[in-house]
Amino acid sequence: MSEERKETKPTQDQKLKELEGKLAAKEEEIKRLRERLVHLQADFDNYRKQVARESAALARRVQDQELLDFLPVYDALERAFRAFKRNNDLDSFVEGVERIFAQLAEILKRKGCQPFDSVGKRFDPAYHEVLVAAHAEAERNVILEEFERGWLRDGEVLRPAKVKVSLGPQGGEEDGGDEGKGNRN
Repeated sequence: MSEERKETKPTQDQKLKELEGKLAAKEEEIKRLRERLVHLQADFDNYRKQVARESAALARRVQDQELLDFLPVYDALERAFRAFKRNNDLDSFVEGVERIFAQLAEILKRKGCQPFDSVGKRFDPAYHEVLVAAHAEAERNVILEEFERGWLRDGEVLRPAKVKVSLGPQGGEEDGGDEGKGNRN
């Protein structure tokens, strides 16, 4: 029996050494994977910072281009004011400012912007912002006055118009409010 124990003992020692070797290999693999993970995290963080820097630089270039589009308008206004101071010719000054206004309108048009009219139309919260509501002879929710023009860019509202809206005639039938009854005009 003691011979059997001797034969099994070296076998168990061999298995133990084999398992210890596998464990050491796995620990080494884990160490390599951890190091790789740390490097990947650092690389990703550097990439994220680089993308943020590039995005900021691109945004700045876009803003610079926008400003360059408007500088000729500024220059033309500056020339008009200098000429007016020299000559004191109001008619020429007004004519020059009208040309500058047309130049500005052309720049806005090239950028896809166009104003829209509101007076006399029905109030639409997607296009209008009410600053004042007042009783008037006009039908309820009709725009009476435009304080600031609304603008569209490529068919979408860039800036809503700031308007005065009619509440309908004071003491009239419409003033009671049809809103709760589902009759939206």
